[in-house]
Amino acid sequence: MTIEQLRDRVEAGRLLASQLIDYGHRSDAIVLGIPRGGVPVAAEIAKAIAAPLDICLVRKLGVPRNRELAMGAIGLGGAIALNEEIVRAWKVPKSAIERVVERERQELARRDRVYRGDRPPPNLSQRAAILVDDGIATGATLSLALTLLRRQHPRSIAIAVPVAPPSTCKQLAAEVERVVCLLKPEPIYYIGLWYEDFSPTTDAQVHRLLARPSR
Repeated sequence: MTIEQLRDRVEAGRLLASQLIDYGHRSDAIVLGIPRGGVPVAAEIAKAIAAPLDICLVRKLGVPRNRELAMGAIGLGGAIALNEEIVRAWKVPKSAIERVVERERQELARRDRVYRGDRPPPNLSQRAAILVDDGIATGATLSLALTLLRRQHPRSIAIAVPVAPPSTCKQLAAEVERVVCLLKPEPIYYIGLWYEDFSPTTDAQVHRLLARPSR
């Protein structure tokens, strides 16, 4: 079946799940969505393979004059990855980077409280982790998510995304055990172009999905 556009994140998750069904036989599998948009996709995968659902908290660092363009990403705990090429091309001063970092650090802390409440993060040591987002544009956010994930020593890492550039998929395939991607357009332009419905995912939706009973 050739897919030219995805209906929404739910359909994307179900289609990805059909290619990950072998994880349903693994007691060590866990699905990690990148909030917010990656969580509805991840929830469908987790449901299909009867695996626990959790989150990998990272935030894009947007260029001040174009916040949709990532100049890097920040993770919970303060880990930062910068795309120096973007920083130079847009001539972003250090002071502006610091302001963006502080704003996103506060937002990460807020999301952690809202999404998890008193629930501690899962122990990912020796788990078969499936990292999920609703698409990859520059790859900065996912790259940092991978760095943070590796520090927790999972047994294996798979990446599942509905849409990503072919070059990014090839690069990721050399870094993790498995990459599943439905659409590989070139150029990608922007992720929302490849969905009929790319409505923003809300904090309430993420909280509700994480609160659902899991295996």
